[in-house]
Amino acid sequence: MSLKQQAVQATEVDEKLAALMTNANAIRAIAAAVEGTLGPKGLDTMLVDKFGDVVITNDGVTILTLMEANHPAARLLINVAKAQQAEIGDGTTTATVMAGALVAEGVNQVVRGVPVTRVIEGIRIGVRGALEFIEQQARPVRSLKDPLLYRIAYIAGRENEDIARLVVDAARLVGIKKLKEPGFKLADTIVAEEGADNQVFSGVIINKEPMNDEMPRDLRDAKVLIIDDALEPEELEDEALATEAGFNRYMELQQEFKDNVRKIVDLGVGLVIVDRGVEAWAEETLTDAGVMVLQRVSNKELRKAAEHTGARPIKRTGLKRSPEELVRYLGQAKWVLADERLEHVRILGGAGKPMATVLVGAATEEVVGERERIAKDAASSVQAAVCGGVVAGGGSLELAAARQVEKLRENTRGMAAYGIDCVVAALKRPLAQIVENAGFNSLEKLGDVVAAQAEKGNNALAIDCDSGQVVDMWELGVVDPALVKLHALRAAGEVAEAILRIDTIIRKKEEKSSKLEPEMEE
Repeated sequence: MSLKQQAVQATEVDEKLAALMTNANAIRAIAAAVEGTLGPKGLDTMLVDKFGDVVITNDGVTILTLMEANHPAARLLINVAKAQQAEIGDGTTTATVMAGALVAEGVNQVVRGVPVTRVIEGIRIGVRGALEFIEQQARPVRSLKDPLLYRIAYIAGRENEDIARLVVDAARLVGIKKLKEPGFKLADTIVAEEGADNQVFSGVIINKEPMNDEMPRDLRDAKVLIIDDALEPEELEDEALATEAGFNRYMELQQEFKDNVRKIVDLGVGLVIVDRGVEAWAEETLTDAGVMVLQRVSNKELRKAAEHTGARPIKRTGLKRSPEELVRYLGQAKWVLADERLEHVRILGGAGKPMATVLVGAATEEVVGERERIAKDAASSVQAAVCGGVVAGGGSLELAAARQVEKLRENTRGMAAYGIDCVVAALKRPLAQIVENAGFNSLEKLGDVVAAQAEKGNNALAIDCDSGQVVDMWELGVVDPALVKLHALRAAGEVAEAILRIDTIIRKKEEKSSKLEPEMEE
């Protein structure tokens, strides 16, 4: 081969590597933004927008969501982290850190001359082996009285004892059956408010106040009507109102509406929850009858109230039904209380499904958001533990999985073995980062743990971040939900494979509008 051909070939290789290196650097930058928050000694991150508003947090998904990231590879990683949060509710930082390590090590192997396809093949083998190992190590949670649940909540809740207790109490209130329902999320029961007292109760909160001060603030054994619509007369088109027949129809609708409102009063309804607005005459009539009315309630809160009280949401046209039929749409609550200080209404002791609400108090408005994020992480982790079991934490399990994956290398032929090395490096990263954040030498402590696990045959050994000693994570009470670990590793593998497969970056042309511009008149 001539020198000229060699130069051309080298240039082509450099261009392909340039795309890979660019993407890898973007992934590394994202991982670097959150890795300092990992572990019990992790620090906070301050995010500042152009207006000077500040958010201080060490919640991985919050950092990733709020940070400015324009690079396509960075956005890919952020989207995967968001998916992890939506699916499990925790583990985004671990997933991001491992993805960063996988990509970085993968790039190193490619630069050394290992074909990308072989690296990806090895990553798949390694990730699959690690997932199988983690699943085998999981211990099931058979009772909500298991003390490990509190430890799960305590660790995921960043060592906030009050939040851990609230979340575990809420889990016990709803029960294992409810926690295992696919559509239920314990994190949705979390409400954080400035000045509130920490508490858990069987009921739901509606973040609205009664429509006016003359409405009752305290109802007992109240019938509940939920209108998934506006409490207003049916509307007619302006064109129809211009005719005599249209005007007569308008007057009929007005009378029909008033009859429907009187029906609500005659049925003895105590609480009316409305999705949209309430007409002035209806407000006045219901106020005079001692009915509490909440308007413009969010759909999410509307559904919670319906589920808890046993009410069946109805449209305004449904109010035409006979009183005997309307009774079947009513729910029941033992106590409805409007809290003027916190500006919300509590519905307690509903006749429908049991619902728990975790009210988390915060001293100032600035702390409310962070307290809510912490509590939601704790709730998600407790639910994940109930559904998928628990494993030793502190990075111990990932390190044990790395030792297991290393054995796969012995039976893997060809260059795919180098891809397995990438998975081994990524699995060691969580423990190394936790130790580093605790102020210890990560290389030294990593070596200590590897030797101790192999010598004692104990996969739960890791570093006590206070003393720096090798200890059993089960005995220390450092445990994590197995599902969080599994999803984090799976997400990291998907990101790494997607990034490594890209060898060319091309800017898309701008799409033209499908509509033709109108021709100019001469």
